[in-house]
Amino acid sequence: MSAVDSVGPEAVPQLQAQVEQILAEAKRQGASACEVAVSAGQGLSTSVRQGEVETVEFNRDQGFGITLYVGQRKGSASTSATGDAAIRETVAAALAIAKHASEDDCAGLADAALMARELPELDLYHPWAITPEQAIEQALRCEAAAFAADSRIKNADGTSLNTHVGSRVYGNSHGFISGYASTRHSLSCVMIAEGEGQMQRDYWYDVNRQGELLADAASIGQRAAERAVSRLGARPVPTCEVPVLFSAELASGLFGSFLGAISGGNLYRKSSFLEGALGQQLFPSWLSLDERPHIPRALGSAAFDGDGLATYGKHFVNNGELLSYVLGTYSGRKLGLPSTANAGGVHNLFVSHGDEDQRALLKRMGRGLLVTELMGQGLNMVTGDYSRGAGGYWVENGEIQFPVQEVTIAGNMRDMFKQIVAVGSDVEVRSNIRTGSVLIERMTVAGS
Repeated sequence: MSAVDSVGPEAVPQLQAQVEQILAEAKRQGASACEVAVSAGQGLSTSVRQGEVETVEFNRDQGFGITLYVGQRKGSASTSATGDAAIRETVAAALAIAKHASEDDCAGLADAALMARELPELDLYHPWAITPEQAIEQALRCEAAAFAADSRIKNADGTSLNTHVGSRVYGNSHGFISGYASTRHSLSCVMIAEGEGQMQRDYWYDVNRQGELLADAASIGQRAAERAVSRLGARPVPTCEVPVLFSAELASGLFGSFLGAISGGNLYRKSSFLEGALGQQLFPSWLSLDERPHIPRALGSAAFDGDGLATYGKHFVNNGELLSYVLGTYSGRKLGLPSTANAGGVHNLFVSHGDEDQRALLKRMGRGLLVTELMGQGLNMVTGDYSRGAGGYWVENGEIQFPVQEVTIAGNMRDMFKQIVAVGSDVEVRSNIRTGSVLIERMTVAGS
C-alpha cells in the first residue's frame, strides 16, 4: 500500500484500508490480537524576526504504530514507511518483541463489547487556505504591531504562524475501525523590552481549529509587547507566606498536575500522592472538574479514546470530592477498575468558576503575588511537594505595585487544592483544560 494521496477527510478511507491490511498481516503472522493507529498530516510553518523572514517550512508525514499480542505477551513497533514491505517488517518486529516479552495478565485489547458504536460528528476539520506569502504577511504585521506598541520594545525573539491538517485512524482486531480529520492553527509572538537597566521578554499567542477565528495579528503583537514592557523593573521580594493568584494560562498547569496524579499509570505504580484518594474531599465543596469530550471544534474533543472506547462526559471531582480516576483499559485492569475511556488522556476538562474576573480576584487577595510565569518542573508526584521558579507582580491593597522576578513559590499540592479560594471567570480557552485564574489562600514565596 502506498502513501495516501491527501491528509483531509478523503484520506480517512485510505487510512482505514491501511489499518485493515496491517491487522490482516498481524493475524497472518500469528498474532492473537492487534491494534493499529495510522496518521497522515501536513503543515506550513513560517517565522519572522526583526522584519525578516527566518523560516518557511512545509512538512508532510505519514506513519503507523502497531501493538500486537501473543496471548498475554505484548509487542509494539512503528514506522514512517507505508509500503507492503514496511508493513510486513514492522509486524514481524512487533511479533518478535512480543515473543520475548513477559506475560502480563492485564495485557490485551479492551473488551469487544465496549468498543465505540455511534460516534458524534465533532466538526474538527477546518482547513485554512492561507498561502506562504499570506502567512509571512500576518507574522510581519504581528511583529510590527508589537514594535509600534511601545518605544521600549527593542528586539524580537520570533513571531510564528503555524497551520496543520491531519487525519488519524485507529482500529483493532475486534473489528473496530474509525478515524477523523482535524486542523490546528496558531500565531505566536515573543518580544523583548529594554529599560530600567533590564531586558525582559514575554509573549502572547492564539490557537484555533479555524484559522479565520484566530485573534487579529496586530492585537497579538500588541499584547506581547505590553506584557514584556510591564515586566521592566522586576525585582525579588523578601521571603514570606502570602496568597498566590495563578493567571489562567498557568492555572491550567495546576489542574494538569492533578490529572497526572489521578492517572492510572502513576496510581498502579504507586508513584502518586493521590493514591487511594478516591472518595476523598480534595477541593473546596464549591469546586468541580468535569470532562466534556464532544464539544464541536474544541481543541481537546475526541469521539473515542486510544483503546477504541466511546468517550463520554463525566465528573472527576464533584463538590470537591474525587469521584473518578483517569483510566485506560490497561491501567484500569491493574487497579481492578473499569476504564473511564481516557486512554491517551482527558478531553476538554472544565473547572467550575465564579463570576469574578482577575481584577476582582486581585481585590479579594489584597496583598500577595500574581504569578504569570513559571520555570522548571518542580513537582514531586510521589509526595505532592511543589516548588517552581516564578515571575509576576506584587500586589498591595488589591492593586499591582511592581513586577517580581527571581522568586520561588512552594507548597504541597494537597494543601494547595484545599486552599483554593476562588476560580476566576477569565477562562483560558486555548487549552484542553478550561480554567480561570486560581487564587490560593497561602503559599511560601521565597525571594531575597
